Amino acid sequence: MSEKNAAIVTESVTNAPLSTIAAIGAHEGQTVTLHGWLYNLRESGKLLFPIFRDGSGTIQGIVPKAAVTPEVFETIKGLTQESSVIVTGKVRADKRAPGGYELDVENIEVIQRVPEDDPFPISLKEHGTDFLMEHRHLWVRTPRQAAILRIRAEIIKAARDFLDDNGFVLTDPPILTPAACEGTSTLFPVEYFGEEAYLTQSGQLYIESTALALGKVYSFGPTFRAEKSKTRRHLTEFWMVEPEWAFATLDDLMGLAENFISAIVSQVLSKRSAELKTINRDTTKLEAVKPPFPRLRYDEAVKMLNDAHAKGLIEQPFEYGNDFGSPDETYISSQFDRPVMVHRYPAAVKAFYMEPDPEDPKYALCVDVLAPEGYGEVIGGSQRIHSYDLLKKRIEEHQLPIDAFQWYLDLRRYGSVPHSGFGMGIERAVAWICGLDHVRETIPFARTLNRIYP
Repeated sequence: MSEKNAAIVTESVTNAPLSTIAAIGAHEGQTVTLHGWLYNLRESGKLLFPIFRDGSGTIQGIVPKAAVTPEVFETIKGLTQESSVIVTGKVRADKRAPGGYELDVENIEVIQRVPEDDPFPISLKEHGTDFLMEHRHLWVRTPRQAAILRIRAEIIKAARDFLDDNGFVLTDPPILTPAACEGTSTLFPVEYFGEEAYLTQSGQLYIESTALALGKVYSFGPTFRAEKSKTRRHLTEFWMVEPEWAFATLDDLMGLAENFISAIVSQVLSKRSAELKTINRDTTKLEAVKPPFPRLRYDEAVKMLNDAHAKGLIEQPFEYGNDFGSPDETYISSQFDRPVMVHRYPAAVKAFYMEPDPEDPKYALCVDVLAPEGYGEVIGGSQRIHSYDLLKKRIEEHQLPIDAFQWYLDLRRYGSVPHSGFGMGIERAVAWICGLDHVRETIPFARTLNRIYP
């Protein structure tokens, strides 16, 4: 429908002020107009109970047959799920209602009635995950999925608010890059005017450049990993927020990370309590997320795992020198009521750009922040190598194309300083904060190993 026709329809229904369901409490006792869709409809004798949604929430309408014209009553009675409507009614407080208010419906105009012979495919009954993912473009309309997406938006806003308020400047790195950031096996190649380029794994290398120009910067954008992983924690396309800080040490970075995460969780608890209730999230587990976070050296975390194995709490002993897998991260994080920081991993299992610990160069000055409740790593970061010679040596050791990294080496050639940064995957943060079993529900349209539709 055109904007012109939509305006005509609105005027034909009512001159009552337009409201959203989320803001309807400000109009208690008043007649308002809502633009939305029918979510569900119950009938009890001469009473109809339509539930409307408008993107901001849901509200139940009350329609006594004697209180409206026969045309309005029959129109509402004949509505089908997800029919789009413009509704007029008086707002009435009701403590029993989920949002605290109900709508005494006075009038309705149908924008589009979903045909009965081609009904909305996602009914209120249970559906399998494969079916729901095939219909993801429609599944997002359901209250639970809509609540998750609103929480996701709040997490993104909170992350940006925190960084903006703490002097970090948003700078945008490219999505197309000439070389790998972390490893060539997880790249998506693309043809770029006769040359091979790649979809970015991270904006980090580029914002190291802008950090040396602006001091404190961050990027926020899509990133891509071609890992052939089917776990509940992995997507091939996800969004990452990455702060980078000139002159910052690993200790500075860990302080930033715990304050950053705590601020995000606090804002979600404050601003999205209704959505957390909709998805039945146990918020007491989030209320404990406050600094300081516990900090463990890699060696201490390994000892924790092997002590647990000796006591029969976990099946496999941990082999020193390996990176932690999901079961390892789950056990470590289960020992704490808030995120735990594991730092100083063996340099051999970490990325080429990480600064060695000056006290023992076999360790890297890096940190992983593991979320509680088994959600694993939500932040990974490090102090970056600032020596030209060492960085060049590491690039060669990792058999990366030196020509593609000449610009990156320039950052160590001209005014190099110690600097640090981390990345937080938005989807893993959403999964943890929402308490979701699978990361595929954290983004409007998930891209996984076997899914690129819809």
